[in-house]
Amino acid sequence: MVASNDQDHMRRFLKNLRTWGLVPEVVITDGSNLYPTILAELWPDARHQLCVFHVLKELHKYVLDAVRRLRRGLSRRGNRGRKRRPGRRPKARTRRRGLTNKEKSAFVFKHRWLIVRRRDKLSDQERADLATMLGYLPELEVLRDFVDRLGMLFEEGQGEALAWGRHAALVANRSFLAVPELAKAIGALAAEKFTKMIAFLKSPACRRVRTNNHVERVNRKLRYEEKARYKWRKRRTTVRFLVLLLDRYWWQERAVRNRWPEEPQPVVRNRSSPKTGAANRVA
Repeated sequence: MVASNDQDHMRRFLKNLRTWGLVPEVVITDGSNLYPTILAELWPDARHQLCVFHVLKELHKYVLDAVRRLRRGLSRRGNRGRKRRPGRRPKARTRRRGLTNKEKSAFVFKHRWLIVRRRDKLSDQERADLATMLGYLPELEVLRDFVDRLGMLFEEGQGEALAWGRHAALVANRSFLAVPELAKAIGALAAEKFTKMIAFLKSPACRRVRTNNHVERVNRKLRYEEKARYKWRKRRTTVRFLVLLLDRYWWQERAVRNRWPEEPQPVVRNRSSPKTGAANRVA
């Protein structure tokens, strides 16, 4: 529990973990600048894995920026030139032959999230809506192709050499580089960062967990519990509560996921009664 999350507090916290005997094989973080220097100092042999969820989230922002720019251009098409005088429209123009560009732009804006959604997660209706979007604005096909190839970079079953080959093909694609927003996204896939993005491919320990979403979920629970017990002003009582709460979350997670072999729980002895071992020795 600290007032601010800076490098000094982070170093002290991680150094305490190392003092207590923690020697991790893999450390998963987001893209914050707080971690690389400290991790290299405390655990130089540990692999640094950037959270794949946070990586894709940041890269998808560039894609959605491109969608926003393109759909605004679609809504403005046909508005150039001399403005018409107010009055009744000619009879030939009263009949509409389809959606206007503004209506198409509104449809694209409403379903923009389909551009970055995984294809295996799309329903039949969502696939139809995506096809309609691409029909209204064909420029979106480049963005959809970029998202598909981006997801292939982080497939679990591939080898490290295949991932690097896909990376080389993606960063050299001219159609992607021609889009300003995608060019920025490709700049975020530099070789130094990409090495940390695919660290999960290098060992079984890395393959087991490649995101820190479980940590984010626990943080949200802790913040909720903290608000519910805001009257606990003493540091001692708050720390005790958090320790017990984390222990409960740990056992619940083990029961649900069943990832690790069961460990025998410690036997709680009654201090008021003599120890059985001592009684046997006396007998």
